[in-house]
Amino acid sequence: MGKKVAVLMTDLFEEVEYTDPAKALEEAGHELTVIEKEKGNKVTGKNGEAKITIDASIDDVKPEDFDALMIPGGFSPDILRADDRFVDFAKTFMDAKKPVFTICHGPQLLINANALNGRKATGYKSIQVDLVNAGANFVDEEVVNCGDQLVTSRTPDDLPAFNRECLAVLERA
Repeated sequence: MGKKVAVLMTDLFEEVEYTDPAKALEEAGHELTVIEKEKGNKVTGKNGEAKITIDASIDDVKPEDFDALMIPGGFSPDILRADDRFVDFAKTFMDAKKPVFTICHGPQLLINANALNGRKATGYKSIQVDLVNAGANFVDEEVVNCGDQLVTSRTPDDLPAFNRECLAVLERA
C-alpha cells in the first residue's frame, strides 16, 4: 500500500536529489506532495533545469496527514530553515518517529529543529561540523539508516543507496 510522502522544498533545490528519489518513490506506488510557502508557486532547481509546481502551502498541511517526509538538498533547506513553520513541520516527523529521508544539505532543517541529538546521520561535507554540533553521531557513509526512521545520504553519488533504503523503510513502516 502506497504511503503519503511530504516533500519540503523551495528554490535552489538540488534537482537530482528531488527528481531521482521522487521517481523511485512514485514508481513504488507512493504519493508525493511538494510543500512550500504558497500552493501553485513554481520553484526552480539550483541548476535551472527543473521547475516544480508546489502542491500545497505549509499553512494548509499537517504532519499527521503524511506517513513520511523527504527533504532534498541544495540551498533549499538553508532557505527553509529560516522559517519556523518548516522547522516545526520537520520536527514533528522526528518526534513522532515517522520516516524522514534527507540528503546532502537536507539535514539543515533537522539541525534547526534540534532533532538530531544522539542520532546517527550523514550529510554533505560542508555541514558535517554542523551535524556534530547538533549532537548527531556523524558517519561518512553513502547511506545511514538510524532506527529504521531517519535515512540520510551525502551527495547525488549516493542516490542509488539512498533510494533503496528509503523504499525499504517505507515498506516496513
